[in-house]
Amino acid sequence: MGNIRVSESQSMPLYNQPVEYVERKGIGHPDSLIDGIMDSISMALSNAYLDEFGEVLHHNVDKGLIIGGSSNATFGSAEITRPIEIIMTGRATQEYNGTTIPVDQIAIDTAKDYLRKHTRFLDVDNEVNYVSKIIKGSSDLNNIFKRGIDMPLANDTSFGVGFAPFTTVERLVLETEHLLNSDEYKAKKPAVGEDVKVMGVRDGNEITLTVAIAFVSQFISSLSEYTAYKEEVTKDIIENASRITDKKINVVVNNGDDTKGSVVYLTKSGLSCESGDDGSVGRGNRVNGLITPFRMMSLEAAAGKNPVNHIGKIYNILANELANDIVRDFPQVTECNISIVSQIGRPINDPKHLNVSIATKKKEDFAKINKKVNELAQEELDNIVYLTKGIIAGEHKVF
Repeated sequence: MGNIRVSESQSMPLYNQPVEYVERKGIGHPDSLIDGIMDSISMALSNAYLDEFGEVLHHNVDKGLIIGGSSNATFGSAEITRPIEIIMTGRATQEYNGTTIPVDQIAIDTAKDYLRKHTRFLDVDNEVNYVSKIIKGSSDLNNIFKRGIDMPLANDTSFGVGFAPFTTVERLVLETEHLLNSDEYKAKKPAVGEDVKVMGVRDGNEITLTVAIAFVSQFISSLSEYTAYKEEVTKDIIENASRITDKKINVVVNNGDDTKGSVVYLTKSGLSCESGDDGSVGRGNRVNGLITPFRMMSLEAAAGKNPVNHIGKIYNILANELANDIVRDFPQVTECNISIVSQIGRPINDPKHLNVSIATKKKEDFAKINKKVNELAQEELDNIVYLTKGIIAGEHKVF
């Protein structure tokens, strides 16, 4: 296909560059919570449409807001004094062939279910207020959606990007949050809340991880116990990092604490949004789970977009899948960057342009694999509709 270009990278691979920043907002961060809620609503709507009509109907619920509440947290106890508010917005088909779909109720029920599954100490019925403002979609986008009978037509002109493999810092940041929010670690250290944020900075061969953790007050009875807990968590992070790299690792946990004034990061729920921190769809992690300012990034908010023809979701997932597949299938590739741009109304398997930029171990390697990489890209475009099924089934994370 003429609109696929495989080119040799003209830039220095990130792992050879002198400086690197990487961030991850954990599952309890308000930006991640609202991403997860709205994407779960998209999946719930898709399945409701399939159950009732045998097809996914038009919807885009990629707008949403968490308005933080208020709380009082002290050593040993805490309470939420003003509820968190979740506002869910977007567009969705509410009536089809004479049948009404209870979109607002699906949204609210889904939001509660999501919070129950991903938080431990939040009373989702009494400490959270829910508002659904999801309304009917525009006629032009509905029309584009309906016209894609044989192959969905892109509902926007935009682009998706992806890269592989992760650098050491990227792996460290991701795995640090995964450790702290794993079921096993929660059983070991229940005071570690779900709201975890990790910032990684590499300067030469030295890496610093700055970690913010919303500790749960009921498990910590004093400042000395808090300090000891924080030291134990710091050691656990360093030990986990040592399994990934032998580079020098510095770890700082809750650097904003004022221990002299006994003002530390304590919460009732393990979430910062209980006391004023807000969240918005698309402000957090990209589809690969990270925020990577030294890489190509798309500003598309993938969470909540429909999985059938919204390329803001589909192309970002596809770009990351393709980049990882290329690195897996071609060991000669040391770094791969993918970008895919659409045209509204054009079949999603026929983008306006798909660019594959690869760096190889040896200069002559590129010529040997160029054609095969092009063929793999075409194959994944040809099978793009399978992404929709996987997204609806929850097989692809978008934050």
